[in-house]
Amino acid sequence: MEKINVGIIGLGGIAQVVHLPLISKMTNINLHSVAELDKRRLSAIAENYNIKNTFTDYTHMLKDKDLNALIITTPTNTHCQIALDALNAGKNILVEKPVARNYEEAKNIKEAAIKNEKIAMVGMNARFRPDSMLLKSLLKSGELGEIFYIKATWMRKQSSDQKWFLRRSDAGGGVVLDLGISLLDLALWLYDFTPVKGISVQNFYHTTSSVEDSSIGLIKFKDNKIFSYDVSWSIHSERSSFALAVYGTKGTAYLNPFKVFRKIGGSNLDISPANAASTKNLFKKSYENELKHFFGAIEDPENLISSIDDSLDRMKLIEGIYKSANLEQEIVFNGS
Repeated sequence: MEKINVGIIGLGGIAQVVHLPLISKMTNINLHSVAELDKRRLSAIAENYNIKNTFTDYTHMLKDKDLNALIITTPTNTHCQIALDALNAGKNILVEKPVARNYEEAKNIKEAAIKNEKIAMVGMNARFRPDSMLLKSLLKSGELGEIFYIKATWMRKQSSDQKWFLRRSDAGGGVVLDLGISLLDLALWLYDFTPVKGISVQNFYHTTSSVEDSSIGLIKFKDNKIFSYDVSWSIHSERSSFALAVYGTKGTAYLNPFKVFRKIGGSNLDISPANAASTKNLFKKSYENELKHFFGAIEDPENLISSIDDSLDRMKLIEGIYKSANLEQEIVFNGS
């Protein structure tokens, strides 16, 4: 198989920490092009990774017929236009979350992907954590019985210090779109995308004004399953705290660290796989798995995970979360 030529648009933190170092080590991938407005950053990264094709205007990159795929890691307000331009230029794309600022922008990306017969994947790396994938397999086996409740929490500093990140017009939202969307996507994936029937959310603006810095929510599903979450940039935590618990009629499982308890004879027995509790390198491993899946999906698009279709549903649900918070009441959600 010939190497896939990939380009990266936006060379900020996530590209530097994750995408560039990981892709540079993949033998079947050629780090072909990069685009970045900051000329100094562009020059330094191109030299460090020996990338010959550099652009300050990404539209010039799109003219290269040898370029097979693009990874978009720019500010959220630019995602939609860049994605549309890339898809219309015949490129497969991976867009870092959130896919866009709102449902309508995500819908436009989906329509462009269909029109141009290209894949549009959205970076939901929590699904690709080794422990998340192990948990998914465990649930499918029925080991924990019927799953009825998932709860998740994530407390950490905001993902970007740039000014646009705290402007609703640019970011689309605050901690819900930064952290909450990943937990929401993970829970829905673990629930096999059971339809939602109700949303009750409260958002807080303790250290921010335009976007929320904390959010607490309860999502009800049509088969009586429940998902609750709390996310925050401002609630004190000594370190980044990401945790998820899954409750079933026969047992309970936890992420970060991965632990499994099965109800047997009136006792909860620890049946966790050996060495599964380690959280070392899960962050980079999740992105490595995500990237490998994206590149594999270019050859086999039928098995694409975390597609624009999934993301469109997530963005509609995000709209429901903000509606509930703004109205300060539970809303009935029909997904349409």
